Order: sequence, then C-alpha cells, then structure tokens
Amino acid sequence: MFKGVEHTALASPNPRRLADWYVNNLEFHINFEYAGNYFVKAPDGTMLEIIPSEGEPLKPAMKTPGIRHIAIAVDDFDTAHAHIREKGVKFLGEPYETQGNRLVFFEDGDGNFLHLIQREKPLP
Repeated sequence: MFKGVEHTALASPNPRRLADWYVNNLEFHINFEYAGNYFVKAPDGTMLEIIPSEGEPLKPAMKTPGIRHIAIAVDDFDTAHAHIREKGVKFLGEPYETQGNRLVFFEDGDGNFLHLIQREKPLP
C-alpha cells in the first residue's frame, strides 16, 4: 500500500532561484512547476518540491528538532566534491570518513543543510 517518500518540500523566499541552484550545482532538473512551486528531480528520480515561504526564516542548527539535512548520494566523491567546490558552495567543514563512508556537509542557496555521501556498502 505505502510505496515510500515521493518528495520532500522546502520553503524558499525565492523558489525559482533555489530550484535553479539544484539544477546548476547538483545536476537536478525542473520536472514540474505550478503557481510558483517547483519540483526538482535528481538523476536517480528522487524529488524535492520548492514552495514559496512565508514569514521570517528560522536558523536551525545541525541537531535542533526537525529535518536537519538532505544526503546526496554520489558514486565518485572526489569528483563530486571538486565540482561543487568549483561552483562556490558554502561548506560547513572538511570532508571526512566514518564507517567506510565519505561525507562533507554544505549549504544550498537558501542555507539548508546537505551533504555528499559515498557509502562503502549500501545500507540494508
């Protein structure tokens, strides 16, 4: 009956600008738009919906309650890291390895937390 997560929504003061950020930096594409809302789709089919925000943004920290980051899977960590570094993204630290996985945290165009991850072994 339940198939999985179809998309996750991000609220942005400028949805088109943020959608373009995902297109220009992470190889997503805009696959649907309506009334100022944009769906961006990753090469693997996962989607984000970017909707118009209302009110003042909150500045979350890495472990405050709520959704804290979006993990972007890569098959070549070094190439992906170099690609987004060349694009001028804001990194939150240096790449590191844990349990055989390589990670680096960064921010999207609105300051949402993301990280690249290359897993040594897929999760079960």
